[in-house]
Amino acid sequence: MIRAFLPRALTMGLLAAALSVSAALAPARAQSPDKTLDKVSFGTNWVAEGEHGGFFQALADGTYKKYGLDVTIVPGGPNENNRMLLIAGKLDFFMSANSLQTFDAVTNNVPLVAVAAMFQKDPQVFLTHPEVKAGKIEDLKPLTLLISKEGITSYFQWLKSEYGFDENKVKPYTFNPQPFIVNKQTAMQGYVTSEPFAVEKAAGFKPNVLLIADYGFNSYSTLIETRRDLVDKKPDLVQRFVDASVVGWYTYVYGDNSAGNAMIKKLNPDMNDELLAYCVAKMREHGIVDSGDSIKNGIGAMTDERMASFFDKMVRAGVVKGTIDYRQGYTLRFVNKAVGVELRPKN
Repeated sequence: MIRAFLPRALTMGLLAAALSVSAALAPARAQSPDKTLDKVSFGTNWVAEGEHGGFFQALADGTYKKYGLDVTIVPGGPNENNRMLLIAGKLDFFMSANSLQTFDAVTNNVPLVAVAAMFQKDPQVFLTHPEVKAGKIEDLKPLTLLISKEGITSYFQWLKSEYGFDENKVKPYTFNPQPFIVNKQTAMQGYVTSEPFAVEKAAGFKPNVLLIADYGFNSYSTLIETRRDLVDKKPDLVQRFVDASVVGWYTYVYGDNSAGNAMIKKLNPDMNDELLAYCVAKMREHGIVDSGDSIKNGIGAMTDERMASFFDKMVRAGVVKGTIDYRQGYTLRFVNKAVGVELRPKN
């Protein structure tokens, strides 16, 4: 099975192998040679891929070490549940999928808090055949939508409430592209950074792509999540991990990302240079990492207004209860400091 079509569930099964890589020293803000590095463990929510590139870049090029951190990245996978390991105290940080997990933590009284959002836009898209003239989200209504069970319970509920989509037009997406490839009257879910590339390679045509974030689905994505006790007891550690990760993302998206890509390819042989380059290009083209509030406030930016807007949409869609205090699920304490903005190309 092509990696790009494997499921991306909101949470997944138990721990596999951890990766701990010793990286070279980087300039500026470096620790003294005799300074002991703080050990930090960070779990991703899927196998190593370009969508995680900034974290691997910060590890591979020595940025984490520059910030006094000895970071171990624990890759996720179909049988991994790194979020549960975070809750259990086995990990220090976790790569949360989107803002819905933030609300879910509050709903279930789980003491987790989102401290930064690496993606300003959720990468979720719908793919259509080039013959289908789908120039806007409403144009998908006549088509059969291939959506995973996670998608049906999340963003599709928003499509119903905001745009009047019909559940009878939905069929299960089994992470096999063939039903989409052979039927021009379907639209398939995917990530803007991978599935269009995979479909073009497999089927020989370039699909149309509609990014649902551009139509009002304003969830943050790829958030850094940690336990509330770590925020309370070690705020400096949290700040350094957030800042170093932000710098890693600037380098990965705009600079020399060869070190991060080499690490990703070593961990996941399904990744190759062409796919990784495609991923970065699409993140830049669509402003996945750097757009909106991050232009001024830096990568990782979050705002109360954005969180409130998305929460209200999810309440109207029936995805979350309006009675929860969603503000308990995140903090702006560690973001909006314009860290690393000088690394963005001037043009």
